[in-house]
Amino acid sequence: MSLAILIIDDEPYLPHQFARFFKRHGYEVFTESDGEAGLAALQRQTIDLVLLDLRLPRLSGLEVLSQIRKFDVDVPVVILTAYGDVQTAVAAMKLGAADYLLKGFDLDELLLVAQRALETSAMSRELRQLRQERSDNYHFSHVVGHSERMKEVFDLVARVARSDASVLIIGESGTGKEVVAHAIHEQSARSVGPFHALNCAAIASHLLESELFGYEPYAFTDAKKQKRGLLELAEGGTLFLDEVGEMPLDMQAKLLRVLETHSFFRLGGSKEVKLNVRVLAATNRDLEQARADGSFRSDLYFRFAVLTIPLPPLRERPGDILLFATRFIDDFNKTMGRNVHRISPEAQRLLLAYRWPGNIRELKNVIERAMILSSSDELLPLHLPQEIVGQADPANIALNDPWEQWLNARPVGAVSLEDINARFEKHLVRWALETAKHNRTQATELLGLAKVDQLRYLMKKHSID
Repeated sequence: MSLAILIIDDEPYLPHQFARFFKRHGYEVFTESDGEAGLAALQRQTIDLVLLDLRLPRLSGLEVLSQIRKFDVDVPVVILTAYGDVQTAVAAMKLGAADYLLKGFDLDELLLVAQRALETSAMSRELRQLRQERSDNYHFSHVVGHSERMKEVFDLVARVARSDASVLIIGESGTGKEVVAHAIHEQSARSVGPFHALNCAAIASHLLESELFGYEPYAFTDAKKQKRGLLELAEGGTLFLDEVGEMPLDMQAKLLRVLETHSFFRLGGSKEVKLNVRVLAATNRDLEQARADGSFRSDLYFRFAVLTIPLPPLRERPGDILLFATRFIDDFNKTMGRNVHRISPEAQRLLLAYRWPGNIRELKNVIERAMILSSSDELLPLHLPQEIVGQADPANIALNDPWEQWLNARPVGAVSLEDINARFEKHLVRWALETAKHNRTQATELLGLAKVDQLRYLMKKHSID
């Protein structure tokens, strides 16, 4: 489908010359001789670019531009103006015009300006869409939790988002500290700026400084050209330092200086770089104890501790476990092409009884594994790992018909629930392969799996050739 250009110009011949030129280059073109007709045309059909003359009868070009921006903020407008109207053209740029051309230009120049305006507009729309998607993903309502503890967290996040101060998020590994940091950023005045994250525990201490501050050419042996660090890349936005409790003491001192002066030096540099970045930090360590044993600076701790958000572990908010599980099922249904609708009552009881030492991250991994192993629209106890199933009394777990049939045929004698799970799973995979005469695609369909890779996973797990 070709892009559509609207030309609003009252000159008798020029618009038609432009129209013939753009049509030869594959564009659909509409022409109008006054502003009111042009505005009506914009509301009748989809227009991708407007070429607007400043001098028009009845409504001026500036008035037309102002009206366009009231009902269409996206369409790019290029102003066509005479030499004497340059100041007015500049005023039009302030009202949101994409560019302007002084009359007397050649058609190739007009084409270049039009193409540039269309490309810039397309990129702007895409960027807005990505930011909206990111904002939706990290809106408060997407930080799952209905427990009283999480309601307190939501209240804190809402309040600190309005501030520009540093924030410390405290919680065990896997409790969602980065998700909360994203939520703070997206609900703050900095949401239009970038969000960058650095895990201080995942990077070698001697590389941490260059990652944060960047470096100048020849600052060290391998520094061939200038590199901007995350502090610069996050300019106007937010920098999130995860596991800040693992940061070496010398780096803690340098970070404190950045927070106090809002400036820094690149490695090997002599020019001070001014900074407009909000710093959020998170840790799973007890920083009070770290202060006591000297592994974390007290002045940096107090700098962060002004605003602190404690995240409760999942075991302290069991009412949120099934909420998270349902959210993960929805997500994996989309990425795996599955259609899982529910978790069986027996599996729900097992999930609720488990202590979740790995918190939300562990629950997400468990749901992903269960959906890989599931052959229906329901997650069952046999799809859960042994550490979760083994905590319960097998006598209290109701069995569906396929389980009953297989258990009735099993050898006499004691057998562990883990062994039952594994043997039944292996039995089903072999049955599917034999029924499909070892056609893996058909066996995958028989088991209700979404991909052959899921079957391969099960075959490898049970050493089935």
